[in-house]
This record gives sequence, C-alpha cells and structure tokens, in this order.
Amino acid sequence: MTIKVLLLGGTTEGRLLAERLAGDARYDVLLSFAGRTENLQRPDLPHRVGGFSGAQGLSQFILSGGYQTLVDATHPFAAQISGNAVRAAAASGVPLLRLLRPAWQAQTGDQWQTVGDMQQAATALGNRPRRVFLTVGKLELPAFEAAPQHHYLIRTIDTLTPGLPHARLLTARGPFALADELALLQRERIELLVSKNAGTHATYAKLEAARSLGIAVIMVARPSLLPAPEVSTLAEVEQWLAGHAQASSRRGE
Repeated sequence: MTIKVLLLGGTTEGRLLAERLAGDARYDVLLSFAGRTENLQRPDLPHRVGGFSGAQGLSQFILSGGYQTLVDATHPFAAQISGNAVRAAAASGVPLLRLLRPAWQAQTGDQWQTVGDMQQAATALGNRPRRVFLTVGKLELPAFEAAPQHHYLIRTIDTLTPGLPHARLLTARGPFALADELALLQRERIELLVSKNAGTHATYAKLEAARSLGIAVIMVARPSLLPAPEVSTLAEVEQWLAGHAQASSRRGE
C-alpha cells in the first residue's frame, strides 16, 4: 500500500524531505514549487512548478489527484501559500502538517533591531545615507524605494534590475561560509544588514559575520500564519506520515 503525498516545497527542508521519501515504497510524493524563483534547482524526482490559483484550486488539485496527505514545507514568509494550504486541507478533508524551521534567535553580541515588515525595515535605515547589505529577496525590494539615499548591495538568486538609484546586484546561492561573509562585509564597508528571519543554516553566516564586525542588523520578523499542526524537523514529518501510512494499510486503501 502507498499513500499519495502532496509536498509544497520551496525550502531546503522540503527538497530534503522529498528526496528521503522518494526512496520509501510507502509513499508516492509530488513536490510542488510556486515558481517564484527563476533560477530554480529542479530535483531529479516527481515535481511540478506553478501556483494553484488559490485555496480552491489547491483543494481541487488534491481531490482530483487523489492525494491523501498534504505537507507544507514552504518558506516561513510564504504566508499566502501556507494560508491556502490550511483552507484547502479543510475543504478537501485531507490532513495537513506544516514543516517550519525555528526562527533565528539573537545571540550575545548581536545588534538586532526587529521590525514587522519591509516598510518598517526601510524606515529603520534612517535618513543619513548608509552602506546597506540587503538580503531580503526580490519581491521585497520595492519597499526600499522609499529610502533611495542609501547605497545598497543586494544579494539575490535571480538576476534583476533594482529600482534603486544607488544599488549593485550580487547574484549568489547559499550556503555561504563565514570567512566569505566576513570578507564581503569588510570589502563593501557595510554599515547595516537587512534580513528576513528565515532561520536557515545556509545563510546564517552573514549574521555571525555581522556580530563579529559589530554591524547592526535590521531583522524582519516572520508573518503570522493561520494555525495548523506544525513540526520543525524532517524526522517528525516522517513519523507523522508513517502513522498515516500504517492507518491506510489497516484500512486496505
């Protein structure tokens, strides 16, 4: 007996989970990407790219595809997609589990200012021109057009044209090493770092480097998500799926 799993990806954890489940005969897994990243690393396993046209479309996809479980392993800032997953699970009657990595926590020596959104982050930069390292993603860049006086170094995965007068683009994909981040911040004479609280190990080195160099960080807090059963590790997701696989086997599905 196998159970069909729809896995909403977009994070390293989602990809790793899909790879681990692909080798387990109990599961038939489809990994879904929203398609917001142009330079997407496509995995060598069943996957799809693109949205579902909202919660109703996701519910219809679940029912028409015969999926028996839904796992949300999207980015911590993908509030709309996570909300659609909650609504679609309720509408389709399919159990949902959210895999959400823990948020970063400030450590001794960190100089963090936590703000609620990108507009607040742009305001927190202040009026005096500063050298700012922006690591927030391409969709959030327009918020900083309200603060054009700063000199921005923008790191993204995709190539883009910044709508800012004093901006340079650095295209790179993590993980990033501490030594490289230290060298980058020093070479670029960075005064402020702006980051979303993604919680991933792949990009944590920039925060370590900022701590070491005494650079202040404007940390954008995670958005509130609709309530859903939630875990933080791959092992917990596998345990949850194993329970559903066992129950399905007993029912003879």
